[in-house]
Amino acid sequence: MFKMVCGLFAGRASIAAMAILFSTHSEMVLAADAIAVDTDADDTGDLTPPPDPSRFGRFEQNLADWHVVLGGGAIIVPKYEGSNEFKVMPVPFISATFLDTVRVDPTGANIAVYEHGPFELSARLGYDMGRKEDDADRLHGLGDVDMGAVVGAKAAVKLGPAKIYAQLDKTIGGSDGLEGTLGVEVTRPLSQSLIVGAGASVVFADEKYMQAYFGVTPEQSARSGLVQYDAGAGLKRADFSISATYMLNRNWMVRGQAGVGILMGDAADSPIVVNKVQPSGMLLVGYRF
Repeated sequence: MFKMVCGLFAGRASIAAMAILFSTHSEMVLAADAIAVDTDADDTGDLTPPPDPSRFGRFEQNLADWHVVLGGGAIIVPKYEGSNEFKVMPVPFISATFLDTVRVDPTGANIAVYEHGPFELSARLGYDMGRKEDDADRLHGLGDVDMGAVVGAKAAVKLGPAKIYAQLDKTIGGSDGLEGTLGVEVTRPLSQSLIVGAGASVVFADEKYMQAYFGVTPEQSARSGLVQYDAGAGLKRADFSISATYMLNRNWMVRGQAGVGILMGDAADSPIVVNKVQPSGMLLVGYRF
């Protein structure tokens, strides 16, 4: 049903933490979708202003084409993927959608490419924040994984309240890795004010991604004291999440989300990983325009 604009307000650490939470794919996209839900609807069921030949009227119409949500809150996430230590961080949030086609949120930009019946195809431009070796004591001596741009595509099929999707993301720079996600999201209104959601997904990654985040080279082993480890391509993690969005009134909303990721395959066996189970949580307050 929420990684550059937010950095202007909260910095690198907040964005990285949000990425960890929402890459439990329901992912941040699911959160952005949910918190911006049904921005066309009001008490009369229609926000679209009547046609107006004046310049002011056309300006008003252009504004109505944009759906914007501003908000903030707090999240609790592991210090890095595989950590057994957690951090609680304040997080700003902004999401803007134009004509239900282009959405810009803290993860980047998503563009609807094709839609026919229940089938959807979209493209994504975003970024991977990488990882700093000073994020946690366990990472000392491993060096940094640099930030990289991400280009991706997502195909989805809607089946009633459920959406089944497949997503492919390529990082350019940083890990230079490739990630694939298969998942299902279910969103259902329980009343006019309360919307609940759930998601489950599995994430696969290629050898470059796995080695960057979970491998230990001989040089890294000598500096860190961790044993050498080669991480191969394959299943990386499984993720599960539940969420609830409550509309306090026509504009204000509160959203809570809890998730858990379970590292699998070569990721789970990495000496970098202390805990295979990666819980996370979030509470946000948002205002939609």
